[in-house]
Amino acid sequence: MPASTVFAKVASLPYPQGQLGLSKPSFAKEVKAASLRAPFPLTDLMTPPSQIRNIAIIAHVDHGKTTLVDSLLRASGNFRENQAIAERAMDSMDLEREKGITIKAKNTSVHWNDHIINIVDTPGHADFGGEVERVMKMVDGVMLVVDAYEGPQAQTRFVLKKAMQQGIKPIVLINKMDRPHIKPDEVHDKVLELLMELDATEEQFNAPFVYGSARAGWVSGSADGEQKDMTFLLEQIVKHIPAPKAELEGSFEMLVSNIDWDNFVGRVAIGKVTRGTVKLGDRVFLLGKTPEEKPKAIKVTKVFQYTTLTTSDSVEGGAGDIVGISGFEDVDIGQTVAGAADAPALPFVAIDPPTIVMQFAVNDGPLAGREGDHVTSRKIRDRLDREQKMNVTISVSDTDLAGIFDVSARGAMQIAILVEQMRREGFEVLVSRPMVITRKEGDVLMEPFETLYVDVPDDYLGGVMKTISERKGRIEDMNAHGGRTSLQAYIPTRGLIGFEFELMNLTSGHGIHSHLFREYAPHAGHMQTRNTGTLVSSESGEATSYALDTIQERGKLFITSGDQVYEGMIVGENPRTDDLPVNPCRSKQLTNFRAAGSDKGIQLTPPIKFGLERAIEYIAPDELVEATPKSIRLRKRILDSNVRLRERKRLEAEMEAMENGNA
Repeated sequence: MPASTVFAKVASLPYPQGQLGLSKPSFAKEVKAASLRAPFPLTDLMTPPSQIRNIAIIAHVDHGKTTLVDSLLRASGNFRENQAIAERAMDSMDLEREKGITIKAKNTSVHWNDHIINIVDTPGHADFGGEVERVMKMVDGVMLVVDAYEGPQAQTRFVLKKAMQQGIKPIVLINKMDRPHIKPDEVHDKVLELLMELDATEEQFNAPFVYGSARAGWVSGSADGEQKDMTFLLEQIVKHIPAPKAELEGSFEMLVSNIDWDNFVGRVAIGKVTRGTVKLGDRVFLLGKTPEEKPKAIKVTKVFQYTTLTTSDSVEGGAGDIVGISGFEDVDIGQTVAGAADAPALPFVAIDPPTIVMQFAVNDGPLAGREGDHVTSRKIRDRLDREQKMNVTISVSDTDLAGIFDVSARGAMQIAILVEQMRREGFEVLVSRPMVITRKEGDVLMEPFETLYVDVPDDYLGGVMKTISERKGRIEDMNAHGGRTSLQAYIPTRGLIGFEFELMNLTSGHGIHSHLFREYAPHAGHMQTRNTGTLVSSESGEATSYALDTIQERGKLFITSGDQVYEGMIVGENPRTDDLPVNPCRSKQLTNFRAAGSDKGIQLTPPIKFGLERAIEYIAPDELVEATPKSIRLRKRILDSNVRLRERKRLEAEMEAMENGNA
């Protein structure tokens, strides 16, 4: 039992107040102070590593990881019987609750019997794969959750591959057994095939399988076996997941695998203690990122333990446990915290490189500063630097132009989440269309390619295959099953930008897709993913119904009457591929003459409203998204139409000169 728990229990015991001469709060304070100067080693009171289990829950998106964590927390008996627990309690961010997905990896722990089980809930979306990679050094086992109907998907392969590379032993839970049309035996075989493909060791291949429904709160040892409560799953974790390899004796050592923020003590470094112990007031060293960088001496201001849905102050963190320690001015994921300045740095898991880059810029439009509080380049750069420290897969670099930054990440969704968070924090920012990160190998230009998995009803198959072909994709495998067809394609990452929205339109919302980075390969050539142009405002002011009534005959509107517009702002979509200048501010000229007939009542078609993700994928390379706390607007990079025309002519002349030179 942790020392902090022991002293908390002692402090809560009833005692004769008159004999001690202390009030109960004073008594509790004295007990805590005594714990810091205890004459005996506190490690005697701490949970030994043999009774600790560290496990990560990994799976494809929407296969039930967070719901499973909810069920394990309830089964552990750490809540009161009448305590209200929110659904998907581990999804603490507003965006996670709104989108129904996990974005950041978070850890908790349950005290069950004499064991502490530290559980890390991870994201299932491919764009947030870095969250899974970095927690692999913090755990000693993984629970692979697989949908009993869908089976292993793209992200299942990715997260399992990372676990296999670290030599981590899995437990497989075939989840959602209460769904109709389930195929548990087929899914079981597919998981074994996947383990073979990923070169699993014999111990990993012989992973135990458990069947159940996290939502219904039952599990079983076989597909048609007796339904048991979730304590059976806790038993399997204790039985099959190895105890952490940690040394009780020796100098303190911990690898930082996550960073949290506390309003009182600032940065909190989270990781697994691999050797020794750490307690409040200890002097430890933050080792440099490179051998040349000198270690920094740190005084530990707090030690945190993670229990159920809260963090609690602890007197000491012991070997094998996952703890948080504070006292750092600056700390990055992957750094080592040690008790001695000359200690060797612990190896960190290799993180896959980013494949997408987008430009963030200061909002220089006419409406800048009206809705946001943070609009300067310094504040935007500080916010991006803070995100870079918290998220190992995002990198930020300056460009040749002032106030414009390149932000690299795994996918467009990951950056869209960052922009949405910044909007809610009061930032105004301009964002470009995602561009893939290319590289040269000899004289050959290389770009990233991905494996695309699509599952569609048979009726929509032709249109989907045509779209994949237009995006330079190549069909590698096709399987028909029960009125639906599963496709596997090899496609450039460029071809996936905007693909999700097009798939939803083509299949009336019935299409499912996922993708996984495969390799860098020779550039696939020119690709056109948008076959329409735009309606660009030529004036600034307030849009009128009179003007929009005539503009809507030219295309689809993005704005409505009363909206503020400016020159260069995109107000609609042109069915043709070129850009058409329009004046949405034109008003009817009033005269003393009556019209011969009654004026018709103006009826405007409801405008298309873009979400942030859709807007980022929709825009062309010469366009930007203006994201503010209240609005999402589309605009041209160059607002002035005359300058824009000169720039286009210059680019056309350069292209023509290049073609003549090649000829």
